[in-house]
Amino acid sequence: MPLTMPEEILLLMLDDETGRLTDRAAPAGDYALVGAMLAELALEERIDADPPRLRVKNPAPTGDTVLDGVLARITAEPEPQDSRWWVETLVRDAEDFRNAYFERLVQRGILRAEEGRFLWIFSERRYPVISDKEEREVKARLMSVIFEDGPPDARDSLLIGLTRAAGLFPMLLAPEELERAQPRIDAVSRHESLNKTVSDAVRDIFTEIARYAPMM
Repeated sequence: MPLTMPEEILLLMLDDETGRLTDRAAPAGDYALVGAMLAELALEERIDADPPRLRVKNPAPTGDTVLDGVLARITAEPEPQDSRWWVETLVRDAEDFRNAYFERLVQRGILRAEEGRFLWIFSERRYPVISDKEEREVKARLMSVIFEDGPPDARDSLLIGLTRAAGLFPMLLAPEELERAQPRIDAVSRHESLNKTVSDAVRDIFTEIARYAPMM
């Protein structure tokens, strides 16, 4: 069974050795995860995220319990809202979403769950990689799009847009590679119209967080 986009984003953000989300993934990673969930619902043709408002196209369940819970919330919202509103609203539950997807990756034998301590005091759960096959395939797919000239499909364009929006590419590419690839990354991110709403909403929010972080 192929990975969903939220699962792919989590694997890209995970430190394979420690089983923790990398420092660079916080807090942008939460927004990227929520953006990936909305993107997955759009690819499943359950929602339409074109501006100015996100609307439900088909309320039928997808079979993914996490996505179906989000779809039910969008369906029940009395007033249509835009993608940014939904990203900012859903990110409040990002920890629950993360845990649900991590547990799913554990059940599939891709990760294992370990209980540990952070700073010898705080309990934490880590998710070291058991099989890196899926993560390598995701990275290889993204690299093939970035370093080749062919048109990307909608899923890869969205995943690249979200990875860019959350500032995660420095985790995947050396500085000189990133500099060379940046024009292509930008072009691919603009290729899929959904990136203009979901991915741009994530990027705008992340930019605001970065701007005000020193003052917090």
